[in-house]
Amino acid sequence: MFFIYQLFTIIIILISPFFLVYRILKKKDDKTRFLEKFSICSKQRGAGKLIWFHGASVGEILSIIPIIYKYENNNKIQKILITSSTLSSSAILKKFAFRKTIHQFYPIDNFYLTNKFLNFWRPNLAIFVESEIWPSMFHSLEKKKIPLILLNARLTKKTFDKWIRFKRFAQNIFSKITVAYPQNIETKFFLKKLKVKKINLIGNLKFIENKYYKSDYISKKLSNEFKKYKIWIAASTHHTEEDFCLKSHIEMKKKTEKLITIIIPRHIYRVDKIISQIKNLNLKFVLHSSKVKNLTNTDIYIVDTFGESNKFYKIASSVFLGGSLISKGGQNPLEPARYGAKILHGPYIDNFKDVYKLLGSLNISKKINTPRELIFSIGFERNKSKTMKIKKLGVIIFKKTINEIDKFINNEI
Repeated sequence: MFFIYQLFTIIIILISPFFLVYRILKKKDDKTRFLEKFSICSKQRGAGKLIWFHGASVGEILSIIPIIYKYENNNKIQKILITSSTLSSSAILKKFAFRKTIHQFYPIDNFYLTNKFLNFWRPNLAIFVESEIWPSMFHSLEKKKIPLILLNARLTKKTFDKWIRFKRFAQNIFSKITVAYPQNIETKFFLKKLKVKKINLIGNLKFIENKYYKSDYISKKLSNEFKKYKIWIAASTHHTEEDFCLKSHIEMKKKTEKLITIIIPRHIYRVDKIISQIKNLNLKFVLHSSKVKNLTNTDIYIVDTFGESNKFYKIASSVFLGGSLISKGGQNPLEPARYGAKILHGPYIDNFKDVYKLLGSLNISKKINTPRELIFSIGFERNKSKTMKIKKLGVIIFKKTINEIDKFINNEI
């Protein structure tokens, strides 16, 4: 099976130039750094101990930022490497003032390219985040005797069912993980089935407050302008979900004066399609990038720039989180919940079932299925009193996580 997988990755490499050109034209890939995906590195390693973190995209990268800053101040570590697969995650990392942390795009998971990558960077420890399971890289890490941590591990039943179809192959890959730290009980159960040798449940990293995220505030002028209106947010929206929210806005507007709906799409390259939908419904819109100072007659405010969600969560009373009306598994509700917002979501929340269970028990979140349910669930007052439990839990999880990683850095394992 591993041989077949390698043949598949070779085919990917052969067709990748055409695919990359398409992605660059669509502004989904970096036109100057795409060679990093072929293990042609654009930064230098330097001497000393290097630890490597890998996360797929924005959510995974943001969840490890407090950990990165902790090790920025650790004199035992000379370099921190972060890899990811998306342009948006690369843009987010530019917002942080790192001293010894650098970013590269993750290479195609071919045996030759993974070996080339590891020979160049020579990490002392590899930390993969959430669902990032790469057979060739895991094989290369084991061969080079580099410890591999699967941090904040997440496996849904859907993902597990896909892996278990190739049981022997999957168990061989997962057995190469030195230790896994699952974010929930369900994942722990699946990891055992997949023969991970050591598993330690310490909780979900996304409970940890990211106080280093500097783009937390919108401008004072814009904030004062929004105070004149009743606002709610539709965040991390996918295809069809904007239409759902736009129609809800139209109905709400009949009974609610001075209403503005803020849409933060999951992928900003879709903004043109969203604008087309808005125009078809005869609604007035403003783009965040236009830096408009007056919101008079505005229906929809579109956040069309990277990494701005937290800014708007701070002024929100109600947030609908996308990827939940369609089968995408939902998005992380903890950030807006920390600021006292009521969280609304659809039925598809497999990625955050445990988190939503807690938020539901605190009456912070609510499931909706129809525009009518959404309309009647939106409120315009924030409540921060119930969010302290989230912050306290985050502190505990952070301390436990650092304690576990320190064991590897101090060569205790």
